[in-house]
Amino acid sequence: MKHLSIVFLLVLSGMACAGVEYREFANPEQQAVYENLTKELRCLVCQNQTIADSNAELAGDLRRQVYEMLQQGKSQQDIVQFMTDRYGDFVLYNPPFKLKTGLLWIGPVVFLLIGLIAVFLFARRKKTAATVEFSAEKQKKIRSLLKEGDQS
Repeated sequence: MKHLSIVFLLVLSGMACAGVEYREFANPEQQAVYENLTKELRCLVCQNQTIADSNAELAGDLRRQVYEMLQQGKSQQDIVQFMTDRYGDFVLYNPPFKLKTGLLWIGPVVFLLIGLIAVFLFARRKKTAATVEFSAEKQKKIRSLLKEGDQS
């Protein structure tokens, strides 16, 4: 039984290593560029992860493509240009500010301002409605007191 559990654990440990990607680079600068690029490019499937963090097949393909382009001697700018030409500015985790990407940058601020204005107007309307209700109640009380005073 002990031998069977050891064999089982060895088989499982082999599977754990299967998910790790290992890339061999000619120099440390190339490895630094690869790591920088994989943290700079967005996974098009996950959308909130870089290709370095994503386990999606497309992210793996993009990592492989970046590695191959680096092995061909292409620079970081060449690779980024290729990816943006092919997939658009959305592939960049921090897209540049352009007319096309303006909504990505300005949109959250606009929605925040709209929300703040809506909250302000709602609070103001509620305060006004409470004042009107209070005044109506006060007027009723005054009328009832005047009627009581007239009868006495």
